[in-house]
Amino acid sequence: MANQKVKKRSTDEKEKLLKRTKTIEGQIRGISQMIANDRYCDDILIQISAVNNSLKSLGLEILKKHLATCVVDNIKNDNLTIVDEVMQTIKRIN
Repeated sequence: MANQKVKKRSTDEKEKLLKRTKTIEGQIRGISQMIANDRYCDDILIQISAVNNSLKSLGLEILKKHLATCVVDNIKNDNLTIVDEVMQTIKRIN
């Protein structure tokens, strides 16, 4: 990808985020297993809701870090186009 931006994260932050994604992966595998085992629809829907909540929580954590680091750094460096970028991101994730 041309012009791909990167975000350096501390080892601790990266480990925490990756742990959360592994939990979400496990939840998804659980849904697959529930379907394979003919589990009741309500049970599957509740698990799907749990996955959605986990993803939303992860996204909010990443957005919070983005605002506190990337956006602040850009504003400090007089790059105010970051505001438009954040607004576009928020529109896309909602």
